[in-house]
Amino acid sequence: MATVHSDSAIAPDDEGPGEAAAVVSFAVERARLVQPSWAQNSAQERAAIARRFSSLVLKSQEQILDVITQETHKNRLSAFEEVLDVTLLAAYYAGTAPKLLRPVRRRGAVPGLTRTTQSAQPRGVVGVITPWNYPFTLPASDSLPALLAGNAVILKPDEATQRSAALVADLLAQAGLPEGLFQIVHGSGPSEGAALVRAVDFVQFTGSTATGRLVAAACGELLTPMSCELGGKNVMVVLSDADVEAAADGAVRACFSTSGQLCVSMEKIYVHRDLEDAFTQAFVRRVQAMRIGPGSDWDIDMGGLISTEHLHKVMSHVEDAVAKGARVLTGGRRRPDLGPTFMEPTVLADVSEEMTLSSQETFGPVVSLATLDSDAAAAEISARGEYGLNASVWSRSQGREVAAQLIAGSVNINEGYTATWGSHDASSGGWRSSGVGARHGREGLLKYTRNQTVSQQRILPLGPSCVLSNASYHALMEKAAPVLGAITSRLPARKG
Repeated sequence: MATVHSDSAIAPDDEGPGEAAAVVSFAVERARLVQPSWAQNSAQERAAIARRFSSLVLKSQEQILDVITQETHKNRLSAFEEVLDVTLLAAYYAGTAPKLLRPVRRRGAVPGLTRTTQSAQPRGVVGVITPWNYPFTLPASDSLPALLAGNAVILKPDEATQRSAALVADLLAQAGLPEGLFQIVHGSGPSEGAALVRAVDFVQFTGSTATGRLVAAACGELLTPMSCELGGKNVMVVLSDADVEAAADGAVRACFSTSGQLCVSMEKIYVHRDLEDAFTQAFVRRVQAMRIGPGSDWDIDMGGLISTEHLHKVMSHVEDAVAKGARVLTGGRRRPDLGPTFMEPTVLADVSEEMTLSSQETFGPVVSLATLDSDAAAAEISARGEYGLNASVWSRSQGREVAAQLIAGSVNINEGYTATWGSHDASSGGWRSSGVGARHGREGLLKYTRNQTVSQQRILPLGPSCVLSNASYHALMEKAAPVLGAITSRLPARKG
């Protein structure tokens, strides 16, 4: 049954083939009524709400952590990543949005005679579609910059994590966000999700590459702009000069945070042959020492997977690999004694190309180890496959040189994913089949806007006039063009 969650109203939930479209239409129409007045508020006023929201998230963390761990089965430390991320991102945009949204003077056609200003105008109503793996971070981090840009937001979260999404709505309301600007539609992706894509002015989607292609096709048909983060088969490379112990520590976090159900987590590790034995021993030892189980104890290193269906899918990748000759270095088993969605963190070796997990995203606590023949081979390994989301390089001295050669939208040096993800001032997005557009930074805010250029001509028109014939205008501009070009190329941009 489809419903709308907002700060004051619930849409009718009548059954029928048109229910999804009706629910979405109800939410969008309401959003369009309130969005213009919201856009008229100053960026500073909107930023004040983001600042209060940031504070409220931190103050409400115990409730947030409880809900996240209950809905996703992830361990409490992984859930805290979401609280910390949202708190810091909200504070970042509260401080930067007013500056980024300020109108900017641009070089006019004729200096002194043409005054040109470029401004960022909100798109209107933004549709945000989020998955279950980061049920608090993604609804908040994708919706907040859209709101700060002057838009209204309709959120379609995954059905497995409705309570986490509702917390975002509740905290935004407590922070002072006017009614109707942030609403949540509940229902299936093929119904409510598809209806949302057709109804809004911009789509922000996070999910699988397969679904992302469908969303992109629908947006293309309607000429609706979109941004999406999709799948990944992320690679970690351990170069010949890496600190083995530090790399092994980092690999545990990079592979098994949120039980491996993270788009930017590592699923393949390539280790320079000189360090292969030492790294493998250090890494396997640490994985075997991990504490897995249910509950919200801070000492638990890894929780369960989101569902039994997803567990079966992840285990099928492991079983397929083992049947085709892969070796299990540790893990590889379900743990029904801990709960129906639990499995051991798993490390495999001798994974070959015909195995499913070699190329397909596993999205679980499974990683394969392979040999890096030389440091120079890291670039060639990165170029394999269709994805380009995240990568990790471990090195004492070659990190930046190698990072620049990898095909990935984000590359972490001596870290797995948190260094780039936590750098909110820098954009984060996938290459190739891993996405279009980016979140965070300047781009993460301005993608929710449209550029409007306004030019005011003074004194003389840009063309022949009552005092200039066509021939006279041509002669004048022919001589003036080199001078105008030289002047405009040197004029600095100014705030509007």
